[in-house]
Amino acid sequence: MAGIRGKDTKPELIIRRGLHALGFRYRLHARDVPGKPDLVFPRFQAVIMVNGCFWHRHDCHLFRMPSTRPEFWSAKIGRNVERDSLVQRQLAEAGWRKLVVWECALKGRTALGPETVVTKIAQWLPGTEAACEIRGTI
Repeated sequence: MAGIRGKDTKPELIIRRGLHALGFRYRLHARDVPGKPDLVFPRFQAVIMVNGCFWHRHDCHLFRMPSTRPEFWSAKIGRNVERDSLVQRQLAEAGWRKLVVWECALKGRTALGPETVVTKIAQWLPGTEAACEIRGTI
């Protein structure tokens, strides 16, 4: 697990490059924002979390519980899901808007494609919707 990245993942870099090309400027992993989101847009009071489907137990084709040591993995991934809900509450209480981009939106058989995902994010940012998710098509 030492090779698993928490920052600068491929999906995160795709989104960062696309938004930067459209003129959006952001902070990365801001420590003063609950949960240290991947992208923070202070101007829009918005944050973006780029979640891996496996690590955050997303209900899609990219998540499958490992057959070896299932109790370990269930507990580990369960803690991630609990932390996600806690961070969601903290962000809402602090007045931040949150967008979750799931890995399946960018890769796999249900992928929407990078251009579509970046376009959806660009449309969401200046709006007022409090929480949103971008996931692969079913």
